[in-house]
Amino acid sequence: MTYAIGYLASLAAFVLADMVWLGVMVSRIYRPALGDTLLAGVNLPPAIVFYLFYPVGLLIFAIGPALRTGSSGAAALYGALFGLFAYGTYDLTSYATMRNWTLQLTVVDMIWGTVLSGLAATAGVIAASKVAG
Repeated sequence: MTYAIGYLASLAAFVLADMVWLGVMVSRIYRPALGDTLLAGVNLPPAIVFYLFYPVGLLIFAIGPALRTGSSGAAALYGALFGLFAYGTYDLTSYATMRNWTLQLTVVDMIWGTVLSGLAATAGVIAASKVAG
């Protein structure tokens, strides 16, 4: 039950924060750089799979280890590192292979993924700790 709460809390934090980020930043950073290569709307099935899938990684690599040590600081650190590696993989590959993908977009998105993942993992640990303890 503790891990389910950790997953659900990190999922909620991740989705809510990312929706705010994308709502504000698509028109400011992503669309100016990527132009008409962006879809007019979101292709929901792969987006839903991503949002359900990503917090599983946070649970395995950040939330679980932090729960075992009882440290929300560990959740923030491991979550941030997970985000840096995951977003870095996507962003650096996109920068290496896509004509419109810019260095600015790479850096901003990697920073966002790092911060977002650290926050979501921390939310998961805090919520799970309250339920468990």
